[in-house]
Amino acid sequence: MAKEFGEVELFGVRGSPYAGRVQIALELKGVKYRYVEEDLRNKSDLLLKYNPIHKKVPVLVHNGRPLAESLVILEYIDEIWQNHPILPQHPYNRSLARFWSRFIDDKCLPAISKAAFTAKEEEREKGTEESLHALQFLEDELKHKFFGGETIGLVDIAAGFIAFWLPAIQEAVGLKLLSSKNFPKLSKWSEEYTNHPVVKENLPQRERVVGFFKARYASIIAPN
Repeated sequence: MAKEFGEVELFGVRGSPYAGRVQIALELKGVKYRYVEEDLRNKSDLLLKYNPIHKKVPVLVHNGRPLAESLVILEYIDEIWQNHPILPQHPYNRSLARFWSRFIDDKCLPAISKAAFTAKEEEREKGTEESLHALQFLEDELKHKFFGGETIGLVDIAAGFIAFWLPAIQEAVGLKLLSSKNFPKLSKWSEEYTNHPVVKENLPQRERVVGFFKARYASIIAPN
């Protein structure tokens, strides 16, 4: 179990892949925390106080001091609670983990969103091409059971969207990106990751996620 380091609160939204990252890191390390569910249609005064710039979740509050942005929060958690490290010890490997985590947020997720949730067919096709290109980089980078080696690390947690949310998107909108045929290593990794006991316990209900994406897709393709 992790040592006690004061009061920890997590402001999130159920089903958010970004808040889910922080939950999984806290649970892996055995950190006791209070979860605060936010309504993004009616944001609480505390959320606006703690994250006045982006006004988004997740926000981690540790002893009254707030931090925003999931990747920033993950690194902070790893520095404060040093059991079950999620970042490599060697500076070069730590830098690589940061690079691939940013790659996922900056390249993979926007491309997937374009492929799935863009009204124009030409843009969807472009997004599909960009997504496949980005996923191939991850396929080539995956050399062990997890990106972090034999245990879950920063890149695995960052890539959780690909393991769980992407298959839900594919089901909801009829998209074909991640498959065992195209990306055998990435597909096997996604199964390993989502079936890890801590991860599995903290994932949202798949049916609700699929339903959310179906509704989002329907609103995009509906005629004006």
